[in-house]
Parts: sequence; structure tokens; C-alpha cells
Amino acid sequence: MITLNDYLILGAILFSLAVAGIFLNRKNMIVLLMSIELMLLAVNMNFIAFSHFLQDLAGQVFVFFILTVAAAEAAIGLAILVVLFRNRRSINVEDMDLMKG
Repeated sequence: MITLNDYLILGAILFSLAVAGIFLNRKNMIVLLMSIELMLLAVNMNFIAFSHFLQDLAGQVFVFFILTVAAAEAAIGLAILVVLFRNRRSINVEDMDLMKG
């Protein structure tokens, strides 16, 4: 039987991988967006685990709203990346500082 502790450990590992992805790779925007999505999924897994073990549906409803916002964030982020790639021919984070006013 899988316990709550197992879910929380897996969520912590996923969250740690996402934080490491953000800090170690600061050049590629796509990897940064994927790391943010991985963070959200790790938190969602913790919400669902607590919701299941506490027999409360509030956590699962909260996860539904988080996934909706994450999908919108991913769509808008990818659209911005497509426009940046068309204008700059690069999606490196270092090239983004040229856009300062």
C-alpha cells in the first residue's frame, strides 16, 4: 500500500528537480517553462495526496483550477516564445536583455 509519505517524498523530489532545472539552466527558455510546469505538477500531486488521504474534495478542486491556469500559462508562454524566435532567431535568455527599454 502506498502511504502519504511516499507521495510527499515523490512530490519533493519532483519539486527539487524543477528548482535545479531553473537554477542550472538559465539559457534556454523552453527548459525554464518546463521546470515551472514540473513545479506546478509536484505541488498538484501533494494536493491530491492530501485530498485523498483526508477524504476531502477541496484539494482536487484546487488542482483543477491550478491545471487550468498552468495550461493557459503554457499556451501564452509558447506563443511569446514563437514571436521572440521570429524576431530574434533565438530563444536564449541572454538575448532577452536586449528588449529592455
